[in-house]
Amino acid sequence: MGLLTGKRGVIMGVANERSIATAVARLMHKEGAELGFSYLPDTGDRNRNEQRVRDVTKDLNPKLLASCDVGQDADIQKFFGLVQESMGKIDFVIHSIAYAPTEDLKCPTYQASRNGFAQAMDISVYSFLAVARYAAPIMSQDGTGSICAMTYYGGEKVFPGYNLMGVAKAALDASVRYTAYELGALKIRVNAISAGPVKTLAASAVGDFKKMLSLYESTAPLRSNITAEDVGAAAAFLASDYGRMTTGEILHVDGGYHVMGVTQSSEA
Repeated sequence: MGLLTGKRGVIMGVANERSIATAVARLMHKEGAELGFSYLPDTGDRNRNEQRVRDVTKDLNPKLLASCDVGQDADIQKFFGLVQESMGKIDFVIHSIAYAPTEDLKCPTYQASRNGFAQAMDISVYSFLAVARYAAPIMSQDGTGSICAMTYYGGEKVFPGYNLMGVAKAALDASVRYTAYELGALKIRVNAISAGPVKTLAASAVGDFKKMLSLYESTAPLRSNITAEDVGAAAAFLASDYGRMTTGEILHVDGGYHVMGVTQSSEA
């Protein structure tokens, strides 16, 4: 038996082969979980997003694959209605979704446009709250329910180049804590994983990403960068019964980087 045998859950945010959400899905499937997936609705007739997620998840025996625009409440509500029809009660949700317009992400934070700021907060933060709202009624309320978001240390400390997304992650971290308190009455746990830098398509939009990888490798106590599979292992723990008393936590999976006050190059 695997760590998640008998558990059912939804993973939102699989974009391609290299997504963190993809690694999370594969590890959870390996540990016995039954999975459902969302994908960003396609425009036109080419169905690129749907096909991309189908290709990535074809070996995971998905119980559901449905579109969901997290910028629309009606779409989120419809998606979780389909989840309930296809999977019944679920035990966990993984929210691995973030977005900011490129021009607003690359410019100094104080120069981000009002519209870009609103978009970043809507998709990266509010969608998490909306997902929790519509997922909670169909989640197990016996202490096994778990909602997990993906965050980054750039929401706690300044990382040049992370810019507007750092502001969004700070808001996401606070949302996790408040939602953990509020859903605790339903015995649903809410946490976030703060992962170190991982080479993904989304990461390519962050300035100085290669420098960030080098900094983590030289500074973190474990002297290495993490992999997407490391994040998957943490997500599996939080969704499992072993995480039954962990909630409101920002779990750092970064080789210990967040505990350091200096870089290795600045040590005496």
